[in-house]
Amino acid sequence: MRRPDRREALIAMAAAGAGLLVGGVPELVRALRPDTPAKKSARHARGAAHAARPDPGYAHGPLQAVRRPVHNLHDLTPAAPPNAVALTIDDGPHPRWTPMMLDLLAEYQVPATFSLIGIQVTGMPKLVERIVASGHQVCDHTVTHPLNLPRLSNARIQVEIGGAHDRIAQTTGVAPKFFRSPGGAWSTQVLDVAAEHGMICIDWQVDPRDWARPGTVTITERLLRAQAGDILLCHDGGGDRSETIRALRTVIPALKQRGLTFVAL
Repeated sequence: MRRPDRREALIAMAAAGAGLLVGGVPELVRALRPDTPAKKSARHARGAAHAARPDPGYAHGPLQAVRRPVHNLHDLTPAAPPNAVALTIDDGPHPRWTPMMLDLLAEYQVPATFSLIGIQVTGMPKLVERIVASGHQVCDHTVTHPLNLPRLSNARIQVEIGGAHDRIAQTTGVAPKFFRSPGGAWSTQVLDVAAEHGMICIDWQVDPRDWARPGTVTITERLLRAQAGDILLCHDGGGDRSETIRALRTVIPALKQRGLTFVAL
C-alpha cells in the first residue's frame, strides 16, 4: 500500500504548522549537511550518556523481519499476540497535537509507536522525552520528511535516515529499532540504509488518510476496519489533527470491545 502523493503546497504549509522548519532555513541547512567523523563521535557520545531505558515493545528479544517493509505484525519475529494491533502515529512531534495524543493514549492505556521527524525532535526534545517516558515506542521518520526519498542521492538518503536515528537516540537514550519512509516510498537503497542502522522498515495495513482531513466519521469508519495483526496509521503532525483525536476516542474502545489488544512495535 502506498499513500498517494501529497501536494507539495499542502505539505509546505503543514510543515510550517508542525514546526518542521524549527530554527528556520539555517537549521534545515545544518540538518542536511553531511556529518564529519568528529560530529558523529560527539553525537554518539552524548547519546550514550543517557541512561538506558526499557524497550516498551512487546518483543524483548531481537526482532527479525522479512526483506521488505512490514505491513502486518505477523511478519515480525517474534510475533505479536494473535489478537494484537499496532497504532502508529506519524509526523511529530507537534507542540499542540502530540500532547493531546499522549493524553488520549494515557486515558485509554494504549501503547503506540511514534514515527518522529528528526528536525522536530531537535526542536522539541522535552516532548520527545515525554513520548518515551510514557512507554511508547519511537521510530525513525527521516530528518526532514522528503516524500521523494528513494529518488534522492545516496549521500542524502544516508543523512535523512542516519541523522534522524542519531537525533532520536541522543535525545531519548533509545536507539530506534524501526524506520518508516515518508509516504510509504521505498527502494532497495532505502531498505539497505535502514538495515545498516539496525532498523526494521515498517509500513501499514490500515490507512484512514487522516492527513487529508476527510472528516471524523470517515477516519473512524476506516480505522474500524482493522483486524488482528494490522498496523494502523494515524498522524499527530503535519496540520490540524483534531479529527484524528476525535476519531480515536471512538475507535480505541470499539476495537478493544472486539477483543483486540494494542501493542507498541
